[in-house]
Amino acid sequence: MRKNFGAKPYTYPQVVFIISTYGEDGTPDAMNAAWGGISGDTQLSMCLSAGHKTVKNIIARGAFTVSMADAAHVTACDYVGLESGNHVPDKFDKAGFHAVKSEFVDAPLIEELPMAVECRLVSYDEASGRMVGEIINVSADESILNENGLIDPAKFEPLVFDPVNNAYLKIGEKAGDAFKDGMALKAR
Repeated sequence: MRKNFGAKPYTYPQVVFIISTYGEDGTPDAMNAAWGGISGDTQLSMCLSAGHKTVKNIIARGAFTVSMADAAHVTACDYVGLESGNHVPDKFDKAGFHAVKSEFVDAPLIEELPMAVECRLVSYDEASGRMVGEIINVSADESILNENGLIDPAKFEPLVFDPVNNAYLKIGEKAGDAFKDGMALKAR
């Protein structure tokens, strides 16, 4: 039997995005967001309300980075979601983050977070809050790469947001092989 919850924003997993920008004066800013994902081969979409300082910065600069939160920095990542850049202009520093200028877009990378997607703004719809960014580059610190030079989730320990229980979870162990395991049913 199933239990009905009604219309809720409950999907699993919800990636914990830490969106970073530069303000008008060059001060780095970051916010936590979980409502987003890939919306094309080279596009990322998110729902972000217009009142966020980060959104204002993205519109002004036309660029942003999206770091994936990791278990090692859960406190800092949660903090930048709790605090508003409109009221605390140095929340990036208070989180203990250090900015490194992206080589590809006019936005900071967060040195402490080992993986980021660097984006140029494509569009923003203030009424719906839907922001679309063009993925210009993906960068990852060598510390989270495997022997083949690819991102290793076990080394990375990215967080996902559990909207039902208001919790952050680490991604677990491998459960199967994508684009392979289903072939057993295709052969029937």
